Amino acid sequence: MAKAVRVLVVGLGNMGLSHAKAYHKLDGFEIVGLCARSLDSETVLPPELQNYPRFTDYELALKDLQPDAVSINTWPDTHAAFTVMAFEAGAHVFLEKPIATNIEDAEKVVAAAQRSNRKLVVGYILRHHPSWMKFVELAGDLGKPLVMRMNLNQQSSGETWKTHKQLMETISPIVDCGVHYVDMMCLMSRANPVTVHAVGARLSSEIAEDMYNYGHLQVTFDDGSVGWYEAGWGPMMSETAFFVKDVIGPKGCVSIVAAEEAGQGAKSDDVDAHTKTNSLRLHHGKTDANGNFVREDEIIRMSDEPDHDDLCQMEQVYFLKAITEDVDLQDHMTDALNSLRIVFAADKSIRTGVQVQL
Repeated sequence: MAKAVRVLVVGLGNMGLSHAKAYHKLDGFEIVGLCARSLDSETVLPPELQNYPRFTDYELALKDLQPDAVSINTWPDTHAAFTVMAFEAGAHVFLEKPIATNIEDAEKVVAAAQRSNRKLVVGYILRHHPSWMKFVELAGDLGKPLVMRMNLNQQSSGETWKTHKQLMETISPIVDCGVHYVDMMCLMSRANPVTVHAVGARLSSEIAEDMYNYGHLQVTFDDGSVGWYEAGWGPMMSETAFFVKDVIGPKGCVSIVAAEEAGQGAKSDDVDAHTKTNSLRLHHGKTDANGNFVREDEIIRMSDEPDHDDLCQMEQVYFLKAITEDVDLQDHMTDALNSLRIVFAADKSIRTGVQVQL
């Protein structure tokens, strides 16, 4: 049996805890330490994580433990520095999105991965979701160009709004959430982004004057495809049409119809609602001589969908495979940079009021 990959988990928020539980379950990993700024002996963790060594100083943990891999799930403004430190220490890295809070630092992270010959897997969780994989596959059969319409608005309050406000000290909703869905657009079109235009609005006095908690981007691709993405956070956001995932091509369209059912109990700030698909609706656009549709819409039921923790475990299975089987991650890193370039261009467009050429 191969030696387990010794992993240090940094950051124990919603994503960090889910990833830590995945490492605990998977035979190929051995957790050697948990690290968070406010972690001490009194901090209550899930039962399966209670007995692992605890650290509050990342640099010290990295030096003392000398792990084979580091899982970085901290605030976005620490991602670049923490990842480069891990590579310099000889560790592979699983990094929650986004890679960094600006494209220059993101490029430095990728360069550090290449220089150290270590694996960098970015936490694009939708890439591992069976329903989203099917969604991308069906979009590929619609012809070109594609029209891709996506959003994720969150009516957040209490602790979730507190978390959102803390995130907005360094990053906007359209950047933080947008990388997931822009990444899906890039997978669907397999084309190069050309231009980005975006608008935004500051809807709360509780955030900085130079930050916005609502944004909407439009992106064009060199194959003629176009896409829009919308994201908003806060107690003022609407629960109506908070989850739109729709792709149109010359041959028809395919849509995630989760929102039709999500309105019956799910809330927009529920992390499981962000990935739950329920079913896909495939519409065939072909008509007969009388202009009537030749085929009825197909409803593709997505049964036994993974929950959030299951998806995190799928990500870590991939991370383990990348390490143990020496998977070439160049395309993965290039895609991660491309999606970041689009959302950062959107941020620039909002702040300057002009269209950005890529």
